Amino acid sequence: MEQFALSINGVPIRLTDERWNHIAQEHGELGDLQRTVLETVSNPERILDGGQGELLAVSQIEQGKWLIVVYRQGLADGFIITAFFTRRYSSLRRRNQVWP
Repeated sequence: MEQFALSINGVPIRLTDERWNHIAQEHGELGDLQRTVLETVSNPERILDGGQGELLAVSQIEQGKWLIVVYRQGLADGFIITAFFTRRYSSLRRRNQVWP
């Protein structure tokens, strides 16, 4: 069953079963964190430009560890592409911050 999160712009962002299965299989450490992934879209610390039309919602999960949720957003809706953890904060700093 599809899950939804509202982006900071109030746009519903879909997390399809297919995408969640991909995320859980490719990034097993996220397997129990579906709610956290959705909350990161709704309540990120910041949003970065992905460079090809996608957005990156960023939340620090623990000291030195960030959750990145990659999604696309249109005027009426959007969808989550993938999600992953990173400890490479310096690579995030190079990206254009679009919010706040």
